[in-house]
Amino acid sequence: MYFSKFLALAVVATVANGFYLPGVAPRDYKYNEQVDLKVNKLTSSKTQLPYDFYKLPFCQPDTIVSAAENLGETLTGNRIENSAYDLKFMVEEKCKILCRKEYGADDINKFVEKIKEYYVVNWIVDNLPSALFVPQENFQTEFYQGFPVGGTMIDEKTGETIQHFLNNHQRIIVKYHVHKRTWYEDEISDFTLDDEDGFQHTDISARIVGLDIEPFSIKHTYDGKWDDENPPALTSCADIRHESLTSYVQALDPEAYETTGKDHKVKKNKHLEVIWTYSVFWEQSTIKWATRWDVYLNGNNEASDEVHWFAIINSLLIVVFLTGMVAMIMMRTLHKDMTRYNRVPTEEEKAEEREETGWKLVHGDVFRAPAYPMLFAVTVGTGSQVLSMAFFTLVFASIGFLSPANRGSLMIALLLLFVLMGIAAGYQASRTYKMFNGKQWQRCTLLTAFLYPSAVFGIIFVLNMFEWIEGSSSAIPFFSMVSVLLLWFGISVPLTFLGAFYGYRKDVDKQPVKTQDIPRQIPEQPWYMSGPLTILMGGVLPFGAVFVELFFILSSLWLDQYYYVFGFLFLVFIILVITCAEITIVLCYFQLCGEDYNWWWRSFLTSGSSAVYLFFYSIVYYSGRLQIDLWVSTLLYFGYMFILSLMFFLATGVIGYLSCKWFVYKIYASVKVD
Repeated sequence: MYFSKFLALAVVATVANGFYLPGVAPRDYKYNEQVDLKVNKLTSSKTQLPYDFYKLPFCQPDTIVSAAENLGETLTGNRIENSAYDLKFMVEEKCKILCRKEYGADDINKFVEKIKEYYVVNWIVDNLPSALFVPQENFQTEFYQGFPVGGTMIDEKTGETIQHFLNNHQRIIVKYHVHKRTWYEDEISDFTLDDEDGFQHTDISARIVGLDIEPFSIKHTYDGKWDDENPPALTSCADIRHESLTSYVQALDPEAYETTGKDHKVKKNKHLEVIWTYSVFWEQSTIKWATRWDVYLNGNNEASDEVHWFAIINSLLIVVFLTGMVAMIMMRTLHKDMTRYNRVPTEEEKAEEREETGWKLVHGDVFRAPAYPMLFAVTVGTGSQVLSMAFFTLVFASIGFLSPANRGSLMIALLLLFVLMGIAAGYQASRTYKMFNGKQWQRCTLLTAFLYPSAVFGIIFVLNMFEWIEGSSSAIPFFSMVSVLLLWFGISVPLTFLGAFYGYRKDVDKQPVKTQDIPRQIPEQPWYMSGPLTILMGGVLPFGAVFVELFFILSSLWLDQYYYVFGFLFLVFIILVITCAEITIVLCYFQLCGEDYNWWWRSFLTSGSSAVYLFFYSIVYYSGRLQIDLWVSTLLYFGYMFILSLMFFLATGVIGYLSCKWFVYKIYASVKVD
């Protein structure tokens, strides 16, 4: 019965995984209608420091206008702006001149630096990011997001760099899907447009479904002198569809040009002339508008679904193993203990006066308040806040409300849900603190609202300072930082106090046994039941349930790949919750059997220790998958991975605590205590 329900949940989650809301309404284009080409940040998987597009001396429009739509875009480092490219729907351009630039050594050095660091350019047309398809030897194509700023020529024999070159010409291929709108207005049918028909029919419209960019490096040539008002025809672009690429590449040699404002003794050329051009072609496609994001989401991962299913099956095996252990403890060992504890001893047993052993002996201390009760209550409250945020985010993402097409939506959801779940933090912290007979409820509530959020905000602020110094677009602007603070102080803090108010008003759960005045001495524990060892052992299985999916999440964070399989992730999340609960209950039972009643912090740390393995895995991922060589980028990586590990610790820790609390209440309510 349980397995059939879980299988049904898996089917529903998989269906939800295939359905997503695109985040924007479809737009129909007519012939000769303006199509905006927007530019986004320059990105590099080597430095992890994105930059504004116009940080490099590209051709600029008369006025640069920001096109950011929400706070989430800004917080994720997206800097979407207009460009000087002029695209008209279904109007082809052939090696059209964008602008002519003269670069000195300073400007050339900027380009060379970004080329060495493998920076790529990101464009957007009709909310679709640019894509680069590179042919491979096996007659397949490899997909890349964006296209490189330039490249490097390397001697195959010596491996030495010959020269760097600049991609100053782009072949823009826009794919569109044609449909014909009938007089019923809500009926849309596929329609094939013949070349001779043109695109002048008013009853025919099309939607953009793809944006492919092919970058080239061309040293443009022309006859005569250059005139910006009436530029001469270029002799380096001969053909309409396939430009002549036999001319020399646009090489970059900063040592051959003067640095602006400096007087060199060696005579050098004054400036490097670079002519920026582009071509535009339109291709009809059978891809529907609703599925146009599939190529970006699937990318090069043809076997991605199989890997995700492998992760699910791997996690299920862990759950089945733990469920078997819990069932054995609950149905056999625990049942045997209760029968022995509750039965009336015979006269012979009374005469022998045998001393009982096991978890019943600590009934007078099992509900004794832990060390640092206020800190424990605050930690439980913040963990409940993070866990609630993760749960509701995955629910909304699984049904398609957080599509990658809507940039920044996931960040906005995480931020708003964390703020709104402040009420859960206040409620859970107050209930826990009241259970320990705490009196300083105002201080406990203040710490719940500020302790862990302040730590995270402080780390982000310090990391943001380094990003500001580097001039990266990922640095959070001042007004965006103020907006986050307003959300924190204006919504999260009041909700935390509101939750604490209701939590303190409600009576605490009645403890099944009474706590003794004098603490019982804890006997010496065997080495395999020591606190640090059992805590570290408890984190292995929860981490094992998520480590496969964790690889894809880290790739989306640090390698600019889209993560969209939230249906699979929701299933992994459910398995993680079950795993944390079961492993904590098992180890908690063994701890109580050893007459060690200090289970409060131990239960939280047991499942929360999986965050330690997560951080260690991030080190392995850093050394094996990333090619970061800047100390600032390394600092940013480990700083943000520490924040992620801290969040994971709080969420998994509160799962372990709540499950262990339920278990302890149940078993001690089932025995007779003299």
